[in-house]
Amino acid sequence: METLLDTVLRGRPIGAALVLAIGDKPPFISRKIEGAPDPQERTTEHLLDGQQRLTALWKSLTDGYGDRTYYAVLDPSSNESSVVASWARWHRRGSRYPLWADRPPDQLKRGWVPFRYLNPEIDDDEIDEWCDLASADNGQDSRVLGRKVNRLRTAVREVNLPFLELPVGTPADDAIDVFINMNTSYVRLSTYDIVVAQVEAATNKSLRDLEGALRSAVPDVARYVDVPDLVLRVAALREDRTPTVTSFLRLNFERLADEWDAIQAGIEGAISFLQQERIFDGDRLPTIPVIQVLASLWSLIPQTLDGHGQARTVLRSYLWRSFFTDRYERATNTAALQDYRGLKFRLVDGQQESRIPIFDDELHPIADVRELLNAAWPRSRNTLARAILAVSLRAGGIDFADGIPADSTSIPKREYHHLFPDALLRQEGKMDEREIHRALNCALVTWNTNRTFAAKEPIGYLRERVERAPLGEQQIRTRVGSHVIPYDKLNVGGYADIACEDERSERIRSDYEQFLQARAEEIHAVIVRLCNGEE
Repeated sequence: METLLDTVLRGRPIGAALVLAIGDKPPFISRKIEGAPDPQERTTEHLLDGQQRLTALWKSLTDGYGDRTYYAVLDPSSNESSVVASWARWHRRGSRYPLWADRPPDQLKRGWVPFRYLNPEIDDDEIDEWCDLASADNGQDSRVLGRKVNRLRTAVREVNLPFLELPVGTPADDAIDVFINMNTSYVRLSTYDIVVAQVEAATNKSLRDLEGALRSAVPDVARYVDVPDLVLRVAALREDRTPTVTSFLRLNFERLADEWDAIQAGIEGAISFLQQERIFDGDRLPTIPVIQVLASLWSLIPQTLDGHGQARTVLRSYLWRSFFTDRYERATNTAALQDYRGLKFRLVDGQQESRIPIFDDELHPIADVRELLNAAWPRSRNTLARAILAVSLRAGGIDFADGIPADSTSIPKREYHHLFPDALLRQEGKMDEREIHRALNCALVTWNTNRTFAAKEPIGYLRERVERAPLGEQQIRTRVGSHVIPYDKLNVGGYADIACEDERSERIRSDYEQFLQARAEEIHAVIVRLCNGEE
């Protein structure tokens, strides 16, 4: 954004636009630029290319970004990389913060003028008022400031935006071809942009409007995946195609539009299912491809009574096997199509003997205890590590201190906590990073809980929790157990009482290894049940 505005103020071209002159019957669905006034006359032109640039320019000139304000630098130094600055904004109790960002004297102190005052259509009196306030009503300073602002306004007024206009009567297909050629010749056009154009040409429906409706109906979807990418992948699978760029460009665009309600219902069902399985966002999702497969199937499976319950059992088994096998470690697009086909035959077509590759235990065995013990820290993009964390959330993930279960609201605020503290294992146990940062040594807890535990021995922080819990030890056992953590193996410590350094180190290592082994075995028992479709 800053780059675009910087280019404008320096008087450089910001790229060519593509305009289509239209007659009585527009060839495409159109909408006004976001935030712009409603048109008062009949539309005579469609802006085919340049929408993002002009929308960004318009919103910056009207302070239309609620979360950021843009400024022009009044006296840039010779070595300044940009003549544009910006600042993040937020709302609280009816006010927009930080407050200084709207105060003319504070703006001038930084050498900035809000970009909205460079709008060529703004009244001159508003410019004069800002200059007076910024310069503390010093007439001479205000006039000097006004001249600087007007030079910047002139740069905006004379922005260099060449455009190519296609005449009235240009066929929609020709307009799309020109649009694609203009973009792919210079700036790489996204596959989704091309599909958007193709859908509008084939159906006269706006895929972006449909996408907007999807985001409104299923607002949580954006927490998991890129929404346009998911739409294309679901559409490809429903056409029995591998979800790749090549397939996206060969989609049946009329079918995509006609089946939109089913696609949206499928995505909504898939996201709801993930949340019911306590997978709350993309950062906690071990394997991304499962969403496209679930979304492609959901609107096709029985939605009532026993049939739906049986389908959920199969899909639960599929979901957790995708987490705890190597099925999606490579060739994920092909694997997704093969599993989609097998699941569709089983759930929709009723072919009980259909072969679903992910259920082949010989080809894709479920991770064993040894593999769980070696899983890395779950903050990384490690499938098995995140899968182990997912199991602990599936069992409730109740915070040790405040007793609140994990949910979609609280999970982004939780922190990755070392059950056996990092400092204890490294300094006293003489262990290396790989041994310390294991998925089995991790639980998601609140910020306050994590800070309260700090580097305390496990028995220390558990004892504190027991003393403060209204129902005593049993309540804490329940909370700890909701993370699939063996309480008795974690309730260890007293290392400070061991005088011999080597003996103390050995005791810590022994307790830690026994804890990891016990937790691995408990989690593995849960994994087997989930991979069999059980609750």
